[in-house]
Amino acid sequence: MECLYCFLGFLLLAAGLPLDAAKRFHDVLSNERPGYMREHNQLSGWSSDENDWNEKLYPVWKRGDSRWKSSWKGGRVQAVLTSDSPALVGSTITFAVNLVFPRCQKEDASGNIVYEKNCRNDTGASPDLYVYNWTAWTEDSDWGNDTSEGHHNVFPDGKPFPRPWKKNFVYVFHTLGQYFQKLGQCSVTISISTANVSLGPQIMEVTVYRRHRRAYVPIAKVKDVYVVTDQIPVFVTMSQKNNRNSSDETFLRDLPITFSVLIHDPSHFLNESAIYYKWNFGDNTGLFVSNNHTLNHTYVLNGTFSLNLTVQAEVPGPCPLPSPRPPKTTPPLVTAGDSTLVLREIPDESCHITRYGYFKATITIVEGILEVNIIQVTDVPMPRPQPDNSLVDFVVTCQGSIPTEVCTIISDPSCQITQNPVCDPVAMELGDTCLLTVRRAFSGSGTYCMNLTLGNDASLALTSTLVSINSRDPASLLRTANGILVSLGCLAILITVIAFLMYKKHKEYKPIENSPGIVIRGKGLNVFLNHAKTLFFPGNQEKDPLLKNQPGIL
Repeated sequence: MECLYCFLGFLLLAAGLPLDAAKRFHDVLSNERPGYMREHNQLSGWSSDENDWNEKLYPVWKRGDSRWKSSWKGGRVQAVLTSDSPALVGSTITFAVNLVFPRCQKEDASGNIVYEKNCRNDTGASPDLYVYNWTAWTEDSDWGNDTSEGHHNVFPDGKPFPRPWKKNFVYVFHTLGQYFQKLGQCSVTISISTANVSLGPQIMEVTVYRRHRRAYVPIAKVKDVYVVTDQIPVFVTMSQKNNRNSSDETFLRDLPITFSVLIHDPSHFLNESAIYYKWNFGDNTGLFVSNNHTLNHTYVLNGTFSLNLTVQAEVPGPCPLPSPRPPKTTPPLVTAGDSTLVLREIPDESCHITRYGYFKATITIVEGILEVNIIQVTDVPMPRPQPDNSLVDFVVTCQGSIPTEVCTIISDPSCQITQNPVCDPVAMELGDTCLLTVRRAFSGSGTYCMNLTLGNDASLALTSTLVSINSRDPASLLRTANGILVSLGCLAILITVIAFLMYKKHKEYKPIENSPGIVIRGKGLNVFLNHAKTLFFPGNQEKDPLLKNQPGIL
């Protein structure tokens, strides 16, 4: 009987052994239900989370454990996990983990954690250079020594580090009941094929450990949702000239809308695929099929329309194995032995898998400003010269709906450097005719670029023109007038001097049939002035009546 009691006690102790047994990866990394692994196929290069976890080398802390507060000098480290999800089944999905250190800390080129220069945190500037000088740790120990066989140079499952292992963080990724271990610095990436991943949302979890002498300390845990789908992830951007806000899916009638399809395929899984785009714009114009990801379409009626797009991709893939057929009865090819000739089907090398993607949208079409033109530019007369201001009138016409505001932006001739934007409301009495005059002031002479826009609730139309402004400086005008007067005065003096010299040269001349002296002097002066006129204003002298008074003409 005592032996029976001892045997029962042994069974009870054995039943309690799993409570103290080594932890497994799924115990450490997640609380997923048992049997989760069996629902998924094996990921290439990943291991089952049923393996044992080395808790002595990689301690496990629960959420809220006080040891988390001292796991890093100067604060807590945050891990940020991102992916390029959603992923089309069969493609590759990539995950990236980035560590965010406390303020004033960063990783240097050697992988050590150092304090940033001239940076002050809540405790002030640190007198130390290093937060963690792992290079010194490596030199003082056998860490990272390729000849070392230390038991601390291993992952949580006991697998040795790849050599050389001069990395300071251990990342453990966990999803679909499997895990992947990787050494890295403050950021790492991994990629997995989704060929064996179940469709729908999945969870990726990451636990990060840092070096601590001959052991490791957990510093961060993070998880994120990713999605695997059998439909092509499709996005469509819509843009239109003169449309004020394309994001509200309201567009203008009689102007083409540009539809551009974006396929989310970061791993380039569809690069070798034949892709077709099938459009139905919902306005009874029929079905449009194209192999171009961009298409223009114009709605000619106002209203609300349902847009439907189907993207079809022919993805090259492995051909299915031929279905087995019973061997045909044929005469033996040889007379000895049991050898027979078996014919097998050769699979078609052009096999493919068809994948589809869908996009739907409801868009509204309204009337808007289709076009704007400046048909006349005129200077505005001013009662007095204004040295710093010139007014110019712009006569503007537009097509489409009536604007409610007009805005101008005056800039340099390249239309790049803005000077003074001005907006004004448009009078309601404009009526159904879009014709208005816009007056703007320009400061100083020169060439300006003027952008003019007419807008209303739905549209915004733009046009530009170059404007040349001449100088209107009163001082400049006065200097010009004085210059003209001085020039005329000098010319008059010059004519007088030449006339005087010609008079002295001919003052002794007296015609034979001369009258009294006063008349002679009068006629002589006419002759002298005529010579001066001839010198400055040459012409046909034969028509001049003074020729009859020249000497020798009777």
